[in-house]
Amino acid sequence: MKIIDEDCLTETLEFNSRFEMPVAPLEVLRRNRLGGHTPPVRLPQGQDRTVAGVKVRVFMPDHIDGVYLHIHGGGWSFGSADGQDERLWRLARETRLAVVSVEYRLAPEHPFPAAPDDCEAVARWLAEHAEAEFGTSRLLIGGESAGAHLSVLTLLRVPGVFRAANLVFGAYDLSTPKTERLQRTYELFTPGMTAEQRRDPAVSPLFADLTGLPPARIVVGAEDPLLDDSVALAGRWQAPVEFGVVAGAMHGFTLHPLTITERDRRREQDFLAGSVL
Repeated sequence: MKIIDEDCLTETLEFNSRFEMPVAPLEVLRRNRLGGHTPPVRLPQGQDRTVAGVKVRVFMPDHIDGVYLHIHGGGWSFGSADGQDERLWRLARETRLAVVSVEYRLAPEHPFPAAPDDCEAVARWLAEHAEAEFGTSRLLIGGESAGAHLSVLTLLRVPGVFRAANLVFGAYDLSTPKTERLQRTYELFTPGMTAEQRRDPAVSPLFADLTGLPPARIVVGAEDPLLDDSVALAGRWQAPVEFGVVAGAMHGFTLHPLTITERDRRREQDFLAGSVL
């Protein structure tokens, strides 16, 4: 396990000591998409489309070398494809990737398997139409938290399509929640399931056969309750994996203006841009 960004530990821990997890009703979290105090900015560069019956948010830079299928986080119950326009547009410009972010259906109104079904539908559409739509068949996939979990499920459902996976502080074993908050989140997503049922590889990809999956970048914070999930997944990943544990970082650290966030952004861009060469 490689610990990275230890030189930023003082700043990271100081931020952690001041941070307060938003406590708000689900409707407020949904209005603000990723749980911030105000709704995020919607950029004119983002295009709202519907493909394979699923809404997506698309960003297209002037030159396109590949397509990045992005799956947002939010505990499967909030978050939105248009919740990170500024970050995704910057990513598209600096990596020369078209970004397609999935507006998958949310729990509890649409529990498992609605979200993975929607992600699979968009992935299959890209496999068939990316060349005509974007001028390239080079496809990448990734996301944060619940989006990382859905990315791995999508890779398992649609094998042989994606060149690389960018997996950021994901949940990969839903059978053993580490906190009460995670327990509630897992129950919203998989209502009525027992712990043993959540061990099904269709729900918890840690227990799947990972043979044939593409190279991956797996990153997680050292103070993230999902740390063990990433350590275990990295250990089982059959293809080359770039695995980093960010010193002192909490879950969702990339949403905050920290030195480690900027560094992770650069590493993410290097990985994605390099994966389409």
